[in-house]
Amino acid sequence: MVAILAQLSLGSVAAFAMVTVVLQWLREDLDWQRAPLSLYLSGAHGCYLQSGYFVLAVALVALGFSYYRALPAHARSAAPLLLFAVSGVALVVTAVAESNLPGQAPTFAGWVHGVAAQAAFLCVTTAMLLQSWRLRGDAMWRGRFLPAFTLAVVAFLALWTLALWRDAPRGLVQKGVIALVLAWLWMAAWWLRRGVPQPAARPGGPV
Repeated sequence: MVAILAQLSLGSVAAFAMVTVVLQWLREDLDWQRAPLSLYLSGAHGCYLQSGYFVLAVALVALGFSYYRALPAHARSAAPLLLFAVSGVALVVTAVAESNLPGQAPTFAGWVHGVAAQAAFLCVTTAMLLQSWRLRGDAMWRGRFLPAFTLAVVAFLALWTLALWRDAPRGLVQKGVIALVLAWLWMAAWWLRRGVPQPAARPGGPV
Protein backbone atom coordinates (compact mmCIF):
# COMPACT_ATOMS: atom_id res chain seq x y z
CA MET A 1 0.00 0.00 0.00
CA VAL A 2 2.77 2.45 0.92
CA ALA A 3 4.66 1.79 -2.32
CA ILE A 4 1.49 2.26 -4.37
CA LEU A 5 0.69 5.57 -2.68
CA ALA A 6 4.30 6.67 -3.13
CA GLN A 7 4.09 5.92 -6.85
CA LEU A 8 0.81 7.85 -7.01
CA SER A 9 2.52 10.81 -5.33
CA LEU A 10 5.45 10.69 -7.76
CA GLY A 11 3.14 10.68 -10.76
CA SER A 12 0.99 13.47 -9.35
CA VAL A 13 3.95 15.72 -8.55
CA ALA A 14 5.43 15.12 -12.01
CA ALA A 15 2.10 15.86 -13.71
CA PHE A 16 1.63 19.11 -11.79
CA ALA A 17 5.19 20.23 -12.51
CA MET A 18 4.83 19.47 -16.21
CA VAL A 19 1.54 21.36 -16.53
CA THR A 20 2.93 24.35 -14.64
CA VAL A 21 6.08 24.57 -16.76
CA VAL A 22 4.24 24.18 -20.07
CA LEU A 23 1.80 26.94 -19.15
CA GLN A 24 4.68 29.39 -18.77
CA TRP A 25 5.14 29.14 -22.55
CA LEU A 26 1.50 28.81 -23.55
CA ARG A 27 0.32 31.89 -21.64
CA GLU A 28 2.23 34.53 -23.58
CA ASP A 29 -0.19 37.16 -22.25
CA LEU A 30 1.30 36.79 -18.76
CA ASP A 31 4.74 37.83 -17.53
CA TRP A 32 5.98 34.65 -15.86
CA GLN A 33 8.28 36.61 -13.55
CA ARG A 34 5.48 38.80 -12.20
CA ALA A 35 2.29 36.78 -12.63
CA PRO A 36 1.51 34.46 -9.70
CA LEU A 37 0.27 31.00 -10.56
CA SER A 38 -3.28 31.97 -9.58
CA LEU A 39 -3.61 34.10 -12.71
CA TYR A 40 -2.98 31.03 -14.85
CA LEU A 41 -6.18 29.48 -13.50
CA SER A 42 -8.23 32.05 -15.42
CA GLY A 43 -8.30 32.36 -19.17
CA ALA A 44 -6.82 30.03 -21.76
CA HIS A 45 -5.74 26.58 -20.56
CA GLY A 46 -6.82 27.37 -17.00
CA CYS A 47 -8.67 24.06 -16.74
CA TYR A 48 -5.38 22.17 -17.12
CA LEU A 49 -3.82 23.96 -14.18
CA GLN A 50 -6.99 23.46 -12.16
CA SER A 51 -6.75 19.73 -12.83
CA GLY A 52 -3.10 19.89 -11.81
CA TYR A 53 -4.11 21.41 -8.47
CA PHE A 54 -6.54 18.55 -7.89
CA VAL A 55 -3.87 15.98 -8.74
CA LEU A 56 -1.33 17.63 -6.43
CA ALA A 57 -3.89 17.66 -3.61
CA VAL A 58 -4.17 13.88 -3.96
CA ALA A 59 -0.37 13.62 -3.79
CA LEU A 60 -0.24 15.59 -0.55
CA VAL A 61 -2.76 13.38 1.21
CA ALA A 62 -1.22 10.19 -0.19
CA LEU A 63 2.27 11.18 0.91
CA GLY A 64 1.17 12.16 4.40
CA PHE A 65 -0.67 8.87 4.85
CA SER A 66 2.26 6.90 3.41
CA TYR A 67 4.75 8.29 5.91
CA TYR A 68 2.34 7.77 8.77
CA ARG A 69 2.11 4.11 7.77
CA ALA A 70 5.81 3.70 6.95
CA LEU A 71 7.33 5.06 10.15
CA PRO A 72 7.25 2.93 13.33
CA ALA A 73 4.86 3.92 16.11
CA HIS A 74 7.51 5.64 18.21
CA ALA A 75 8.59 7.87 15.29
CA ARG A 76 5.28 8.69 13.64
CA SER A 77 3.01 11.63 14.36
CA ALA A 78 -0.45 12.51 13.13
CA ALA A 79 0.47 16.20 12.88
CA PRO A 80 2.25 16.03 9.49
CA LEU A 81 -0.54 13.85 8.09
CA LEU A 82 -3.20 16.31 9.21
CA LEU A 83 -1.25 19.27 7.82
CA PHE A 84 -0.75 17.52 4.48
CA ALA A 85 -4.48 16.76 4.37
CA VAL A 86 -5.42 20.35 5.22
CA SER A 87 -3.04 21.66 2.57
CA GLY A 88 -4.64 19.31 0.04
CA VAL A 89 -8.13 20.57 0.86
CA ALA A 90 -6.91 24.17 0.75
CA LEU A 91 -5.35 23.51 -2.65
CA VAL A 92 -8.68 22.26 -4.00
CA VAL A 93 -10.43 25.38 -2.68
CA THR A 94 -7.70 27.50 -4.30
CA ALA A 95 -8.37 25.84 -7.63
CA VAL A 96 -12.15 26.21 -7.44
CA ALA A 97 -12.44 29.76 -6.06
CA GLU A 98 -11.66 32.29 -8.77
CA SER A 99 -8.87 34.69 -7.83
CA ASN A 100 -9.07 38.46 -8.00
CA LEU A 101 -7.90 39.72 -11.38
CA PRO A 102 -5.80 42.85 -12.00
CA GLY A 103 -7.91 45.88 -12.81
CA GLN A 104 -11.11 44.35 -11.45
CA ALA A 105 -12.91 44.88 -8.15
CA PRO A 106 -12.06 42.36 -5.41
CA THR A 107 -14.64 39.64 -4.85
CA PHE A 108 -15.51 37.28 -2.02
CA ALA A 109 -14.37 34.37 -4.16
CA GLY A 110 -11.06 36.14 -4.62
CA TRP A 111 -10.71 36.52 -0.86
CA VAL A 112 -11.45 32.82 -0.35
CA HIS A 113 -8.91 31.97 -3.04
CA GLY A 114 -6.24 34.07 -1.36
CA VAL A 115 -6.84 32.66 2.12
CA ALA A 116 -6.89 29.09 0.80
CA ALA A 117 -3.68 29.59 -1.16
CA GLN A 118 -1.89 30.99 1.89
CA ALA A 119 -3.19 28.12 4.02
CA ALA A 120 -2.00 25.57 1.47
CA PHE A 121 1.51 27.05 1.37
CA LEU A 122 1.79 27.40 5.16
CA CYS A 123 0.39 23.96 5.95
CA VAL A 124 2.46 22.06 3.40
CA THR A 125 5.76 23.71 4.35
CA THR A 126 5.06 23.17 8.05
CA ALA A 127 4.15 19.55 7.33
CA MET A 128 7.44 19.14 5.47
CA LEU A 129 9.35 20.44 8.48
CA LEU A 130 7.52 18.22 10.96
CA GLN A 131 7.70 15.12 8.79
CA SER A 132 11.41 15.63 8.22
CA TRP A 133 11.96 16.04 11.95
CA ARG A 134 10.12 12.79 12.69
CA LEU A 135 12.63 10.88 10.55
CA ARG A 136 15.13 11.36 13.38
CA GLY A 137 13.05 9.08 15.57
CA ASP A 138 13.97 5.84 13.80
CA ALA A 139 17.45 4.49 13.07
CA MET A 140 16.47 3.23 9.62
CA TRP A 141 15.22 6.66 8.52
CA ARG A 142 17.63 8.89 10.41
CA GLY A 143 20.08 9.12 7.52
CA ARG A 144 17.42 10.86 5.44
CA PHE A 145 16.68 13.49 8.06
CA LEU A 146 19.35 16.01 7.06
CA PRO A 147 18.52 16.38 3.33
CA ALA A 148 14.78 16.37 4.05
CA PHE A 149 14.96 18.89 6.87
CA THR A 150 17.40 21.16 5.03
CA LEU A 151 15.19 21.37 1.95
CA ALA A 152 12.11 21.90 4.12
CA VAL A 153 13.80 24.78 5.97
CA VAL A 154 14.84 26.41 2.69
CA ALA A 155 11.27 26.12 1.37
CA PHE A 156 9.85 27.54 4.62
CA LEU A 157 12.23 30.51 4.55
CA ALA A 158 11.47 31.09 0.87
CA LEU A 159 7.76 31.18 1.68
CA TRP A 160 8.30 33.89 4.28
CA THR A 161 10.50 35.77 1.84
CA LEU A 162 7.55 35.75 -0.55
CA ALA A 163 5.23 36.98 2.20
CA LEU A 164 7.46 39.76 3.53
CA TRP A 165 9.35 41.00 0.45
CA ARG A 166 6.64 43.12 -1.13
CA ASP A 167 8.81 44.50 -3.94
CA ALA A 168 9.92 41.08 -5.13
CA PRO A 169 8.83 39.79 -8.56
CA ARG A 170 5.85 37.86 -7.19
CA GLY A 171 5.63 35.31 -9.95
CA LEU A 172 9.31 34.42 -9.89
CA VAL A 173 9.57 34.08 -6.10
CA GLN A 174 6.29 32.20 -5.78
CA LYS A 175 7.27 29.72 -8.47
CA GLY A 176 10.60 29.28 -6.73
CA VAL A 177 8.77 28.34 -3.53
CA ILE A 178 6.57 25.93 -5.48
CA ALA A 179 9.64 24.35 -7.08
CA LEU A 180 11.19 23.79 -3.63
CA VAL A 181 7.98 22.22 -2.33
CA LEU A 182 7.72 19.95 -5.37
CA ALA A 183 11.37 18.94 -4.98
CA TRP A 184 10.77 17.92 -1.36
CA LEU A 185 7.59 16.02 -2.23
CA TRP A 186 9.35 14.18 -5.05
CA MET A 187 12.31 13.28 -2.86
CA ALA A 188 10.11 12.06 -0.03
CA ALA A 189 7.94 9.98 -2.37
CA TRP A 190 10.99 8.57 -4.13
CA TRP A 191 12.42 7.34 -0.82
CA LEU A 192 9.19 5.50 -0.10
CA ARG A 193 9.04 4.11 -3.62
CA ARG A 194 12.54 2.67 -3.27
CA GLY A 195 11.40 0.59 -0.36
CA VAL A 196 10.19 0.98 3.18
CA PRO A 197 12.30 -0.65 5.94
CA GLN A 198 10.58 -3.80 7.19
CA PRO A 199 9.76 -4.09 10.91
CA ALA A 200 12.15 -7.00 11.31
CA ALA A 201 15.06 -4.88 10.09
CA ARG A 202 14.58 -2.16 12.69
CA PRO A 203 16.91 -2.43 15.67
CA GLY A 204 14.93 -3.47 18.71
CA GLY A 205 11.83 -4.07 16.63
CA PRO A 206 9.66 -7.20 16.62
CA VAL A 207 10.89 -10.21 14.66
